[in-house]
Amino acid sequence: MLPERYEYDIDQPGSLRPASERGRWADARCNDMAGTLSGLFFSEELQDIAKAKRVCALCPVMADCLEGALERREPWGVWGGQLLLNGKVLQSKRRRGRPPKVARAEDQLPDVPVPEHLQARIVYRSA
Repeated sequence: MLPERYEYDIDQPGSLRPASERGRWADARCNDMAGTLSGLFFSEELQDIAKAKRVCALCPVMADCLEGALERREPWGVWGGQLLLNGKVLQSKRRRGRPPKVARAEDQLPDVPVPEHLQARIVYRSA
């Protein structure tokens, strides 16, 4: 008999639970059971952040994910379609270095709307 697989419990940071008890997070679009998408969600590259936000935009647990991230004051990454830094949502992000005179179309991040019931809890931070 194989040993039971454990995974990080998003509802209780720092704890593990059996993979068989995944519950609602099993439907998350970022949950590939191997952690291969985490590079997108915690990248500094605008193209990766844009891809992560597009994954979140169609996710059935997007609101729960964002709500949990706000409660935990996640230090960084894309959570529930929003880019967080030090527990606050970033309104925009730009490339490293000097900004271009003319904005590049590929540097525009997709706009993922914040669920209505969470809008009052959002604290924006400029990059």
